[in-house]
Amino acid sequence: MRKVVSADGTTIAYRSAGDGPPIVLVNGAFRDHTIFDPLVPELAPHCTVYVYDRRGRGRSGDCPGYAVGREVEDLAAVIEEAGGQAVVFAGSTGANLALEAALAGVAITKLALHEPYFRTAGHPRPPADCMDVLRVLLAEGRRDEAARYWLSELLGLGAEVIAEWRQAPLWATNEANAHTLLYDTTILGDFEVPVGRLAALRTPAVVLNSDATGDWLRDAARATAAALPNGFGMQLPGSWHRIDTGILGRVLAGFATT
Repeated sequence: MRKVVSADGTTIAYRSAGDGPPIVLVNGAFRDHTIFDPLVPELAPHCTVYVYDRRGRGRSGDCPGYAVGREVEDLAAVIEEAGGQAVVFAGSTGANLALEAALAGVAITKLALHEPYFRTAGHPRPPADCMDVLRVLLAEGRRDEAARYWLSELLGLGAEVIAEWRQAPLWATNEANAHTLLYDTTILGDFEVPVGRLAALRTPAVVLNSDATGDWLRDAARATAAALPNGFGMQLPGSWHRIDTGILGRVLAGFATT
């Protein structure tokens, strides 16, 4: 992987593939750039695809004193490497980060967002003390418990599903990146769709959700699309919080190249 230096001196590792208009992919909670391994081949024939490890993950560096603005600067640095402007596709909490970057004036030509993390009316919010609980668990080195807590209290997964996830190969990555759950939770703010702020965002945007996702994720996607002046929503085949990779690749390629 190549490295770019962000504004605060943190090194951000990235990889690129393909040829065509640049598109930068931004992952959500727990993950690093490898989550996009199945998607990159779908996009590479049409776009130059950039994937990177968000700070604190994979081969990227980190620094004390997290701030959302620093992650915005990280994305801006990758976009600068991509030629100075790019389409951005981001999922889950990464979609929230991408929105913050666009609002901050980062050179994003188009936004494609997959189920951004917001809680709309009628859906319960995470516990008010969730950040405090996470800090204690992580300070005590209870990374497995921190990961389980986030999946339960912030994503709303049941105990049986979490138990299945713990048996999967990706669980080691969940534990390794558990400290970054504080970063993603900070990005989420008060968990509400920032309707007033989004009203000023003119970036063309599509907000995607799968046809089999959770009710709160679907409603968050629809509310986000409605709040964006140049945004529209699209429902695609998939499963919970996941869109079929082949279909997603075709939609993103078309969006990025037209």
